[in-house]
Amino acid sequence: MRRTALFGVAGGVITGALITGALAAPTAGASERTPAGAAEARGVAVAAAKAAKKGIDWTDCPADWGLAKPIQCGYVTVPLDYAKPNGRTIKLAVDRIGNTGTASERQGSLIYNPGGPGGSGLRFPTRVTTKNPLWTKTSKAYDFVGFDPRGVGHSTAISCADPQEYVKAPKPDPVPDSEADKRVQRKLAREYAEGCKERSGWMLPQMTTPNTARDIDVIRAALGDKKLNYLGVSYGTYIGGVYATLFPTHVRRLIVDSVVNPSREKIWYQANLDQDVAFEMRWNDWKAWVAKNDAAYHIGDTPAKVQKQWETLRAAAKKSPIGGVVGPAELLGLFQSAPYYDSSWATVAQVWSDYLAGDEKALVEAAGPDMSDTAGNIASENGNAVYTAVECADTKWPTSWAKWDRDNTRLHRDYPFLTWSNAWMNIPCATWGAKQHTPLEVGAAKGLPKTLIVQSTRDAATPYEGAVELHKRLKGSRLVTEKDAGSHGVTGLVNPCVNDRVDAYLLKGTVDAKDVTCAPHATPVPAKSGAPAKAAKAAKEAAALVK
Repeated sequence: MRRTALFGVAGGVITGALITGALAAPTAGASERTPAGAAEARGVAVAAAKAAKKGIDWTDCPADWGLAKPIQCGYVTVPLDYAKPNGRTIKLAVDRIGNTGTASERQGSLIYNPGGPGGSGLRFPTRVTTKNPLWTKTSKAYDFVGFDPRGVGHSTAISCADPQEYVKAPKPDPVPDSEADKRVQRKLAREYAEGCKERSGWMLPQMTTPNTARDIDVIRAALGDKKLNYLGVSYGTYIGGVYATLFPTHVRRLIVDSVVNPSREKIWYQANLDQDVAFEMRWNDWKAWVAKNDAAYHIGDTPAKVQKQWETLRAAAKKSPIGGVVGPAELLGLFQSAPYYDSSWATVAQVWSDYLAGDEKALVEAAGPDMSDTAGNIASENGNAVYTAVECADTKWPTSWAKWDRDNTRLHRDYPFLTWSNAWMNIPCATWGAKQHTPLEVGAAKGLPKTLIVQSTRDAATPYEGAVELHKRLKGSRLVTEKDAGSHGVTGLVNPCVNDRVDAYLLKGTVDAKDVTCAPHATPVPAKSGAPAKAAKAAKEAAALVK
C-alpha cells in the first residue's frame, strides 16, 4: 500500500494447462451474478470478448518510455464505466517480453502490479532484460506483462495539481503544533480535493479497485489467455483479492506479496491507522540497527540516541530548511524508505552520517525536489493523484473532523513517526467531490484454485494481519511467512525458502501441504556507497512505486 509521499500536497511532496493462443473470454464467475454487480459483470464480458477478438497491436515502445527492445508496447481499450460497455472508453498501456524458453515451455502471460494505488507496472519486463536471477526460471515459462492501471502514466493519466507546484518545497511540517497548523493542512486538503475534481472529475467515480480488476480481465482476454497468471505486491494484493472474488474461475496462478488487509472495515481509513503503528515498529528496528553499527555511522550507539538525533535533525530543518528546501516533510519522505525496505537501511544511514559530518549537499540531493526533472515531477504528481482517487472512490470516508483529530492525536502520542503525515495524505477523502462506493466483500468463490500468499511479519506498509485475513478468505490458499523480517515486497528478495516456493508455484502449480514459515533474509550490513545521496534518492523513489 502506498506510503511514498506520505503527506501529498497537504503536507509535502514526496506510488497446469498450456494457455497460449486462446481467444474466447470465459464466462463470469458465480460471485459476479449478484444484482449489485450484474451490469458490470455483463460489461466485462462484452469488453473482454471485444479485446480477445482485437488482440494487442504490439510495437516497439515509444523512446521516452525508457523500455528498449525486445520489450514491446501496446494498448488495450476498456470501458470507463463497465455498466456502460458501449459508452466512453479509455486506453490502458501494456508491455511485454516473450518467454525466454521454448514454445513447449511457455505457460502464458504473467501480469504484474507493483502496488499503489498509482504504481506503474511497465518496468516488470526489465526483470528479464536485466537478467534478474530471481526470475530466470519463471521467465522461461511466461511472457512478463506490465501495465499502467487506469489513470496512471500512459493510461489516460489523471491529475489533481500542477506538477511543478506539487513538488515545490519545503512543505508545511506534517506534525501540527497548534489548531492553526491543523487548519492550514485541512485547507490544503480541501483545495487538493477540489483540484482533483476540476482536473479529472470525469474519471473519479470510476477510479476504483474493482474496475482495475475488471481491466485486468480485459487485458487477459486481449493477451489471448484463457486464465490469468498474476503477481501483485502491496496494493496489488488488494487488486488480486478483488479479482479472485469477481473472477474465481478465470484464475490459473495468483501470488500476492505484502498484503493489504481486505476487510471492508479496514478499507481504507482503518488500514491507514494500522499502518501508523506498523511503521513505528519498523522505524524502531532500523534505529536499533543504526545503533548497532555506530562504528560506521556515528549517529548514536543506542536506539534512544538515534531517536534524539532524528528529533534534533527534524527540529533544525523546521527552524531553517536544509539547503532552503528540506524541511521536516521532505526529511520524512527520505527517511521513511528505511522502515519501508531494509535495502535502504545503509544508504539512508550513510546520507545522515555524511550530513552530521558536514556534508549538507548529500542530504539535499537525496531529500529535496529536482525542479528540472519535469517528467519525474509529472509522474510524482500523477502517482499521488491516483492514490488519492482510488482510496477516496473505493469506500466512504469519515467526514467528521472531530473523528480524524481524535484518532490521529491519540495515535501520535505513541506512534509519532508517520501518524500525522499519513492523516494529511488521506484527508482529501473527507471532502471528496465524487461518488464514494462500498468496498467489495473479498472472499473465495467456487472455482478458485490454490493461491500463494507471501508476507514478512514486520512489514510496515502492509501489516502482517492483512495476510492472515486474506488467507482466511481465500480458501485453499497457502501462506508463506518470512519471520522476523520487515521488508516490503518479499518476492523480490533473496531468500531461497521463499524464492523456491514462488518458482514451484508458478512453474508447476504446487504448494506445500501446510503453511510455511521461513527464516528472514540476510540482515543488511553497512556499506559505503560511492554516491550515497543518489542511492538514497533512488530508495525514496522506489518507495514511490510500491505504495
